[in-house]
Amino acid sequence: MDIDQASTFLCGSILIGIGAVVVVAAIVAINNIFARYWKPVQWVHTMPGMQSQRFATEEELKTIDKTVDPTLK
Repeated sequence: MDIDQASTFLCGSILIGIGAVVVVAAIVAINNIFARYWKPVQWVHTMPGMQSQRFATEEELKTIDKTVDPTLK
């Protein structure tokens, strides 16, 4: 290996490393943009007049006032 081949290898290694850093930085930047501005997508649209359903957790069910609906356990 002479000096010309070694310098080509060194320059190529440096450029590939810089390129990899740029690609990783671009992926992180795009991921941050998606995380900040992405809104949940509703895949199934409800029929007109229907309200979307939401399921309550056990903690939310315990906080419901039982006098509103006496059928609740």
